[in-house]
Amino acid sequence: MTPLFNPADLVLAAPEIVITVTGLLVLLLDLAVRGRNRGWLGALSVLGVIVALGLVVRQAAAPARALAFSGLHVVDNYANFFKVVFLLSAIIVILLSARTLQEQGMPVGEFNALLLFATLGTMLMASAADLLSLFVGLETMAVCTYVLCGFLKRDQRCNEGALKYLLMGAFSTGVVLYGMVLLYGFAGSTNLEAIARTIGMGTFRNPALLMAMVLLAAGFGFKIAAVPFHMYLPDMYEGAPTPVVAFMAGAAELAGLAVLVRVFLLAMPGLRVDWGLLFWVLAVLTMTIGNLVAIAQANIKRMLAYSTIAHMGYLLIGPVVGSQLGVAAVLFYSLVYACMTIGAFGMVILLARGTVRGDQIDDFPGLAQRSPLAAATMLLFLLSLTGIPPTAGFVGKFYLFAAAVDAGYIWLVLIAVINSAISLFYYMRVVMVMYMRDLPPQGIVLSRSPALYLALLLAAAATLLLGIFPGPVLEFAKASAAGIAG
Repeated sequence: MTPLFNPADLVLAAPEIVITVTGLLVLLLDLAVRGRNRGWLGALSVLGVIVALGLVVRQAAAPARALAFSGLHVVDNYANFFKVVFLLSAIIVILLSARTLQEQGMPVGEFNALLLFATLGTMLMASAADLLSLFVGLETMAVCTYVLCGFLKRDQRCNEGALKYLLMGAFSTGVVLYGMVLLYGFAGSTNLEAIARTIGMGTFRNPALLMAMVLLAAGFGFKIAAVPFHMYLPDMYEGAPTPVVAFMAGAAELAGLAVLVRVFLLAMPGLRVDWGLLFWVLAVLTMTIGNLVAIAQANIKRMLAYSTIAHMGYLLIGPVVGSQLGVAAVLFYSLVYACMTIGAFGMVILLARGTVRGDQIDDFPGLAQRSPLAAATMLLFLLSLTGIPPTAGFVGKFYLFAAAVDAGYIWLVLIAVINSAISLFYYMRVVMVMYMRDLPPQGIVLSRSPALYLALLLAAAATLLLGIFPGPVLEFAKASAAGIAG
């Protein structure tokens, strides 16, 4: 009998262990050390994430695939790529949150610990080689994000958004679990590779298996806010603390995408005709409805929520294509999307002051007069979200669309291009307010937080450099995709 635990497994799970230890250490020190200044807890959290990031990069340098904990946990470069995205997102969000935590009186230790444990959940999801470990990672992330979304206990909008997220999240968890049960009942195993062997590579029509496929697609669709499972997202984005929203967009939803691609491409290749058509429809609905509804939004956080929905539609093109190039494009665009979206939410934090939340488009008038650099930074993020060169968003969309064209999905690409043109309207509305409206009489007060400036610098640099020099990251993405769609 193979033992469940081997000491060598600890080496493979070292990044996750570092994040776990850092989160526990932050909680303990927050209780043990007295004093009102808690900023050093954020610095400790960033340090722990950097160490974990270094371990992931080291694992990526040795591209051999390895299994740990009796096949529950896989270390491959597909997982490593997503872990880099999640850890970079965590670093930037921790830096973004420093000012918000101080101004709104939120407990620094608890916030950072929950953020670290949520990051741990995303990492476990990326490395899940079994339905059991996938569910553990999913729930670890979900429980932490439920609490984080309701962190402003006295804010009615925050409570409303968190409650909707909790109720819909609990429902989607049940849907995913039922799908897993059906899949286990058919295959007799929870291991993804064993499930794939049972299904086989040919066409297979078993009602229970098809139902499991639909339930898993619906459950994961909720996690990535695909239409029609997106209804909770705008209210949650509007009410939750902005740093939490940035983490949700840059890590939590991408973790759902990571498991969706792995489960369907690895465990159910024999049903590719069925789920390929399903994801084609979901991609079209998600990108179209997301972009159309975003046009009517006056609240920039709600606008970015619908923008997130639309971008999940673009990213669903990858699993529809199902090729190595398609998965590589998903990996690259996930990194790009995380940087530019977190950066845009960082600009909302930059403008928040006193009774002004900074989350209305009308909070940006004359920003170019007050701070040309801040306006240029927001412009960079918006251009990248639209997909205009030379930003990283253009390169990411180009490779996504190129993969779809290469696979013969011409109509899907045409719909995606039209949607990108639609998105230009609502993104440029913010640009018009920044550059073409006069500065209000009371002026605009910007944050003087060095941590916030550093976070925006990191996000902006990544958004620009990945657009100008995408080659090395794209090559790594292609190599990482080989184990999933090779």
